[in-house]
Amino acid sequence: MDVTSYGNWLKEIKEKIRHAQIKSSVQVNCTLIQLYWDIGAMIAAKQSQVGWGAKIIDKVAVDLKREFPDTSGFSRTNLFSMRKFFLFYAEKEIVHQLGGLLEETNKSANNQADAIVHQPGGQLATENLLLRIPWRHHVLILNTCASVNEAVFYIKKTMLNNWSRNILSIQIESDLYNRQGKSITNFELTLPKPQSDLAIETLKDPYKFDFLTLEENVQELELEKRLTDNITKLLLELGKGFAFVGRQYPLNIGKKERKIDLLFYHTRMHCYVVIDLKTGEFEPEYAGKMNYYLSAVDDLLKTEMDNPSIGIVLCKTKDNLDVEYTLRDVKKPLGVSEFTFNELPANLQENLPTVSEIENEFKKTSNDV
Repeated sequence: MDVTSYGNWLKEIKEKIRHAQIKSSVQVNCTLIQLYWDIGAMIAAKQSQVGWGAKIIDKVAVDLKREFPDTSGFSRTNLFSMRKFFLFYAEKEIVHQLGGLLEETNKSANNQADAIVHQPGGQLATENLLLRIPWRHHVLILNTCASVNEAVFYIKKTMLNNWSRNILSIQIESDLYNRQGKSITNFELTLPKPQSDLAIETLKDPYKFDFLTLEENVQELELEKRLTDNITKLLLELGKGFAFVGRQYPLNIGKKERKIDLLFYHTRMHCYVVIDLKTGEFEPEYAGKMNYYLSAVDDLLKTEMDNPSIGIVLCKTKDNLDVEYTLRDVKKPLGVSEFTFNELPANLQENLPTVSEIENEFKKTSNDV
């Protein structure tokens, strides 16, 4: 037996099994979501048409548990979630367009919210967005999102990034919906479509580095170090596609060496991303410095396979009008966002030793030894 041929043949079998397992899990999830949708619709209909109150859900939970003792999912709490699931989305419709895009249309001409729902007869269409994520993800979204627009945003992001429920929870808690695509940029003027659209969607404002606890007057080098020490959490906050290249990345320009605060490569935009950290308020001269860095990166690092490099200035505060004036005539693609972090309590900051005090204490201890 040819070992190589057998290995390739076995690999094909394994791939078919994995494909079938994935397809099976997707089908099981679709069947479950459809069932929960139907039960939610039936409960809502009875309560509306016959006037049955909340106690009917208690009775249904008991009866279903008696009939299906080995089946989980029919608790009182989950039945309430099914009813809420149906009512939350009941007048919306979302379907996949060709090319994988999502077409969002609403049945009501007076409501411009994102869309979702069912075919005639109450069935969810097989291509419906609601069938694409697990039920526990749906429950989390139902319990935290105020609008269908927001819910659809997180459903799409979960599908795109394959988020676990824990990661979805973190993104909701960080208010990603209200931060995504909110950075002030000049991308529409400096980048071709569709790269400009993707770049705008990629940036946030503000960035939340709440995994850091720092003094209010933290210096830039310390902030860089703490961010890269927590690189996994930093990449999660930056979003899908960011690959870390280096901190204080050196660029040899003429007889001088310039250093970039943080350098990334974005695998979806196919470009370098230069991040400049400023712990104070945004100043117009920061754009000139970033323009310089981007020119250097495009000359020294960018290849013919790469798109133009993008710059992000992250500052503690900014005046939006000041930023808009600054970016108006900048030729390189540049965005400006704020960032936040957890600040140490004032009383703790006052009690922290200074660097000189730590050094003096170390010298004293060394002399005693």
